Amino acid sequence: MITLRLGAADLTRIRFGSRPHPVGTAILASQALRDPVVAARMPGLAARAQAASASTAALRHLLPARGLLPDFLTPLHGIESVAAGIESIMATPRRRITAELTEAYAKLPPSLWRRRFVAADPQILELLTRAVDRYFDAVLAPSWSQLTAAHRGHVEHRSRTYARSGVDGLLNELHPSIRWRPPILEIDSWWSAELTGTGEGILLIPGPLAGLRPRVLVRPGQPVLLVYPVDPPPESPPTRHDPLAQLLGGTRAAVLRQLGEPGRHTTTTVSRLVGISVSSASEHTAALRGAGLVDSERVGGAKVHRLTPLGIHLLAGDVSSTTG
Repeated sequence: MITLRLGAADLTRIRFGSRPHPVGTAILASQALRDPVVAARMPGLAARAQAASASTAALRHLLPARGLLPDFLTPLHGIESVAAGIESIMATPRRRITAELTEAYAKLPPSLWRRRFVAADPQILELLTRAVDRYFDAVLAPSWSQLTAAHRGHVEHRSRTYARSGVDGLLNELHPSIRWRPPILEIDSWWSAELTGTGEGILLIPGPLAGLRPRVLVRPGQPVLLVYPVDPPPESPPTRHDPLAQLLGGTRAAVLRQLGEPGRHTTTTVSRLVGISVSSASEHTAALRGAGLVDSERVGGAKVHRLTPLGIHLLAGDVSSTTG
C-alpha cells in the first residue's frame, strides 16, 4: 500500500487531466488488455489489440504483463498528440530510464532486448515508440472520441461531487482502493511506499484502461499524478474487422468518424479529439478532401471541415456494416 501525506498546498490545487493522454493511455492499455478481466470489459479494444499483436510485439516483450510500469513511459507532458508524447519519452535522461527499468524488470527474465532497453539503447527506444504509435492507431484511434467523451463525463460528475462534498467527498469516492484519512491518502497500488506530496497539487486521471489498481507518480516540482481505474464507456459489439480502417487506415478512419460527429470541426479540434498532432490532422483532412469525402473552408483564423455527401454516404455504410 502507498501512503501519501498531503499538505495544504496539494489539497488546494486538485485538478483533473483535461483529456486522456494518447501515449500514456496506449502504454497502460497495452498492459491492461492482457488481463482477462479487463479484456472482458472492453472486448472490442481487446479484439483489436489481439489483431495488432504482431506489429506491436515490442510492447508485449518490453513491458511487464502486469504491475509496475516505468514512470517515464507515462509522461506528464505530450498530452496534445501521440507524436508529442513520444517526443517526451525520447527526451528522458538515460539515468532515469536505467533506474526505472531496473526496478520494473526485477522479477522478469533477462533478454537481449531488455538489457539493451535498460541501457537506454536508442534503437530499442525507437522500436518501442514505433510500436506505441502502431498500437494507438490500430487499437485506440477507432474509439478515441468515445474515450474522450467518457473522460469528460466522468470529470463533470466528479466536479459536482467536489462542489457538493469538498475535498473529503471527492477523494473518498474516487475508487474503492483509495481511502482518504486526512492528511494521508491510502492507495492500494502495485507497490508500497511512504510518500509526501510535492506542494504542486494533485492531477487526477480517470483511466478505463489503467488496469485493476491505481497508479501514483510523485516527482519533485510536479503535481502528484494519480491514475485510477474507472468503468469503461459502452462499446459496440466486437466485429472481426473494421472495413473503414482497412480502407483508409485506422487514424484516417477515426478522423472521418470524428467529422461525422455533431459540432464544428476545425483542424485543432480534430487533432485534440482524435489524439494526433495538428500537422497530422491537417494531413489526414487534406487526404480525405482529395478523395472527395471532406470539404474545408477558412473561417477567420481556423479551417473548418465537414463531410461531403460522399463522405456521409461512406460513413453511413460503415455504421450499417458494424451494426447490421
